[in-house]
Amino acid sequence: MNIKEVLTQQERAGAEIVPPSAAERRDAGRWGLVFNNFDLIGPSWSMERARLPAPHQVAQELWASTWDEEVNGRRGIVRSGTLSNRSLIYHGGVTLGATVVGFLIGAALGVALAVGIVYSRVMDLSVMPWAIISQTIPIVALAPMIIVVLYSVGLSGLVAKAVISAYLSFFPVVVGMVKGLRSPDQMQMDLLHTYNATPAQQFWRLRLPSSVPYLFASLKIGIAASLVGAIVGELPVQRGGLGARMLGGSYYGQTEQIWAALFAAAVLAAGLVWLIGWIERRTLRAMGAPT
Repeated sequence: MNIKEVLTQQERAGAEIVPPSAAERRDAGRWGLVFNNFDLIGPSWSMERARLPAPHQVAQELWASTWDEEVNGRRGIVRSGTLSNRSLIYHGGVTLGATVVGFLIGAALGVALAVGIVYSRVMDLSVMPWAIISQTIPIVALAPMIIVVLYSVGLSGLVAKAVISAYLSFFPVVVGMVKGLRSPDQMQMDLLHTYNATPAQQFWRLRLPSSVPYLFASLKIGIAASLVGAIVGELPVQRGGLGARMLGGSYYGQTEQIWAALFAAAVLAAGLVWLIGWIERRTLRAMGAPT
């Protein structure tokens, strides 16, 4: 990825490059340039503003933008008492807040829609197709419109990002919960009819307990989708968050910053999914199900 820039620097330093013409190197394949100039590719591991940074450069950026910034930085928590707005910890917290709020909204909306779809044929035939169609709209195109509309009615910042997160997270919850509520077989339903159970009793004693494994599986997908929505919502807002951090890195050619933010987002997503899994295990254990 960095070979053409490396060879240009080496040529300026007086090295002999194959092929010697800049126009020929521009049209040549990168692998061919690597094999023809194998003894000159060493600086590709330590380039400034590299197109693809080396792993140790990303690790250095992670250290500098977390521990070093907060402990030794002028704006860090050690010297100022608050998190530095230059650290990944601060930006990760901004993204986490929007993710959690959007996920809670999306999960609640998804569960409510699923119950309505299962118990109402009208909703099943009308709401479910629209829920599917809504997920075909690219979120990158939809996010700016949501932000502009909400800003026009006085809602911005966290609310706008939470709405985008909820938009992405509600659909997997709807699908999983509908599948779970419909998972009891006909013999189980007939048994409840034999006991003269009311629809409410059927829901609380059979349908809802049967749907719990499906619900948690969809919540794991939903929390990851909610994080993606929060990051996308931060791109046009640019008021902090991992998305704004990535966008700032792309503006100034700081690819290490982009990769560090991506790594932080991956760690954050893994932690959130683990938390949902931990809650799932405790819930199933309390219900007496094997875990």
